[in-house]
Amino acid sequence: MDAQKKLQALSDEFQQMQTELEGLVDARQKLESQQQENQGVQSEFAQLDDESNIFKMVGPVLLKQDKAEAVMAVNGRLEFIEKEIKRIEKEIETKQDEAEQKRTEIVQFQSAAQQQQAAAASA
Repeated sequence: MDAQKKLQALSDEFQQMQTELEGLVDARQKLESQQQENQGVQSEFAQLDDESNIFKMVGPVLLKQDKAEAVMAVNGRLEFIEKEIKRIEKEIETKQDEAEQKRTEIVQFQSAAQQQQAAAASA
């Protein structure tokens, strides 16, 4: 494989890593938005007394829901979201490390190619 094709392949791999990283960041942002929404619901529940009516939307219908059940559902969602955020953050960190290694590989390859060209030109 000639130098230009090798450099193009490395650049394509790096671009693919950047695209994957953007997708992971978007996913984390969506989870953080869901987390904030559920924390808002959780704080609203904390202000309600046990006799308050809570309704859950199921399709186009509002169904009455027990407060304890609703609180458990929101707490469960928050727990799941927190785990997902941690998992995605680990993936982001790994992907950033891989991209940095690929970038370093590209720079080293470009430097070596330039040195070869300079040596060939002076010969």
